[in-house]
Amino acid sequence: MSDYEVSVQQLNDLLTDENGDFCMPSKAFNQVYPGILLGNESLAFSVGRLQELGVTHVLNAAEGDSFMHVNTGADFYTDTGIIYSGIPAYDYDHYDLSVHFEECSDFIEEAQAYKGGEGKVYVHCQKGYSRSASLVIAYLMLKQKLDVRAAVATVRERREIGPNDGFLLQLCKLNDRLKAEGNEYD
Repeated sequence: MSDYEVSVQQLNDLLTDENGDFCMPSKAFNQVYPGILLGNESLAFSVGRLQELGVTHVLNAAEGDSFMHVNTGADFYTDTGIIYSGIPAYDYDHYDLSVHFEECSDFIEEAQAYKGGEGKVYVHCQKGYSRSASLVIAYLMLKQKLDVRAAVATVRERREIGPNDGFLLQLCKLNDRLKAEGNEYD
């Protein structure tokens, strides 16, 4: 067992099916929380579809042009009315995604408050499975005051996800930090 209140293994147990297997997402995107769509790169490139869905903001958790990134940016969404933010995260256990938790959570919160609460944010990476899912989980912890287990379960109930073990460990550390700071969980 780790030194953290919640372990990576406990989170992985929430993410697997009854056979202990991880499942890839069955849809391109899912609404995982009111005003938050989580998904893969295909929807990110379809401005018309984003607009049909009422998306006002896009958060790209895989900004860049390497093989594991999604090459959109603020310029891609120019003149669409969609507000963009992106981070150049890698889906590696050793990548420190936690340095982006606060800024991405703020962006998601701003998106939801947009136009009097009418905003909707599309959070994506390549597959909508690890990087983007981790950012949505961090948002639920930081802004909605869910503990890490409840945040993971909330997203997993609505989409097949599988953040890598490094990201799960960073979420466990965030959970412990928030608890130490006296945050009350819902």
